[in-house]
Amino acid sequence: MNIALIIGLFAILLTLIIGYNVIVQYRTKIESAKKQESAKHMVIIDSTEELIGNAHHLPYSKELLVCLNQRILDALRAISELDPNDRSYPARIENMDQQLQQLKTNYTGGDSTNFKVPSNDKQALIMLKLVKRLRDTLRAEHKKGRVNTQVFVAENARLESMQVRINIENVVKRAKEATQRGQAGTARQLLKKGIDALSSKNDGYSNKARNQLQDMLDELNNKTKKKQDQELQDKLDKNKDDDIDVLFQPKKKW
Repeated sequence: MNIALIIGLFAILLTLIIGYNVIVQYRTKIESAKKQESAKHMVIIDSTEELIGNAHHLPYSKELLVCLNQRILDALRAISELDPNDRSYPARIENMDQQLQQLKTNYTGGDSTNFKVPSNDKQALIMLKLVKRLRDTLRAEHKKGRVNTQVFVAENARLESMQVRINIENVVKRAKEATQRGQAGTARQLLKKGIDALSSKNDGYSNKARNQLQDMLDELNNKTKKKQDQELQDKLDKNKDDDIDVLFQPKKKW
């Protein structure tokens, strides 16, 4: 056989092998990218469902719940586009869309005035973390253009107000407990931090809470001053008694 023909056939075969490997690697890369993108959307779905599941800790407004449910719906649609062969997603998308429409039409809850303040430090921490996650999520959706500015501003302010209330109510509770334990210094420090945190606020709750904290601090300072004055008087009385005892000591006989 002609050597040139053999070399030509070998070159063609080598080109086909290389071309096949390139196509396989490209398809593998595309599939890997799709899986990574799908995984990101699944994380969004799981984290958002967790936020919705924590609605018993805080009053969620209709706007906030619409935002969270719409976020899940958008993620489901994105996954479905990445993997159109998976027939489980169209049904989930339809159910989610129906749930969202029903929410927009019928939801009437979420009055922030009814939210319960934390009963202990652990519960306060859970609620504060939840508020932070909700504000971060709301901000992210606003940046993506999925939440209009008016809704974002109102909801962010509402969540911030709840965050302030959680902090202040917890400060009041801890300050009272510290006072009962006789830890005046700790109570005073907590009250001052609370007052400082409210210094830039000018809403009804903040003004009322600031006055309450200031009254508690004034009362604590008055009690502390009275205690110090009494201790000083007791010390003076003791020194006076000691002087009298010295005066009336029996005289030593030399």
